[in-house]
Amino acid sequence: MLNAVDQALVNDLTAAPSSAQRRALAKIITLLESTRMDHRKRADEVLNTLLPKTGKSFRLGISGVPGVGKSTLIESLGLYLIEKGHRVAVLAIDPSSSLSGGSILGDKTRMEKLSVLDNAFIRPSPSSCTLGGVAEKTREAMLVAEAAGFDIVIVETVGVGQSEIAVAGMTDMFVLMQLPNAGDDLQAIKKGVMEIADLIVINKVDIDPDAAMRAQLFITSSLRLLGFQGNPDHASHNQEYWHPMVMTLSALEGNGVPELWEKILHFQKLQNANGKLQSRRKQQSGAWMWDRIDAGLKNAFQNHPAVQKLLPSLSAEVNQGTMAASVAARRLLEAMGHEFF
Repeated sequence: MLNAVDQALVNDLTAAPSSAQRRALAKIITLLESTRMDHRKRADEVLNTLLPKTGKSFRLGISGVPGVGKSTLIESLGLYLIEKGHRVAVLAIDPSSSLSGGSILGDKTRMEKLSVLDNAFIRPSPSSCTLGGVAEKTREAMLVAEAAGFDIVIVETVGVGQSEIAVAGMTDMFVLMQLPNAGDDLQAIKKGVMEIADLIVINKVDIDPDAAMRAQLFITSSLRLLGFQGNPDHASHNQEYWHPMVMTLSALEGNGVPELWEKILHFQKLQNANGKLQSRRKQQSGAWMWDRIDAGLKNAFQNHPAVQKLLPSLSAEVNQGTMAASVAARRLLEAMGHEFF
């Protein structure tokens, strides 16, 4: 049961677009990101209340190496979509320091034009050292943005590598951005993030068009090879299924943005028609549940009294080299009441 404060936030969030709605959206996401147990319980109640109003947006994940132009592309695409009557929410994930734990949260400053529009909402969030290039509560923030009526939700990851692919597990379409001269044909066929991308965008074509064309050829041929070795839908020529493709554009100049949106719409149309979109979301919901179970078990383990009692001495022995790390881990798990082999 929602308390009066949270009920007021939900009412403002689900009302017509206004400054009150924006405040409610920001406050609810802050509540979701809190680590306090009382806040967590309130956030769970709010999420369950909002759940019937979610699921109506298109979820777009955009990833790529640092400096590839993710924020620039999102601003260009966001401005284009708002002109077409859409409401765009951007969840930008900022890397957290492994030393201090802090984050700059400066992605919003890169989207000066988009951030001032009424039909846009930009929320930078810290990654909090969560693996995969996204924040722990990004999925929940996405649902809240959907409940507020934003029909396009874009998740911008931190600069990721070949194995950091968490954003693909929470969005409808995964766009991977690449740079011209980012590698040879061997780099293009490496496993990992490349083989799960729905669309690969080579940005900054204005700097070196020839290099962008070569990169497009390399990656296009690699996608064909990865398709035959991996996803059978990608290897087939059935036009009822989406086949990953490569395109070039200049996010800074806005060239290619309309073509990018056309490809996104085509992807959405095919995925809705063949049932892949709903199937993908169901799989993501199940995976999300297990992610939260893993996080909850880790938190319960760290806060267990027997573990806290043994942890200092066992950690010291591991650091001194008198006990193997695997043995220490097994003893800590056994102290919690679980046998581990």
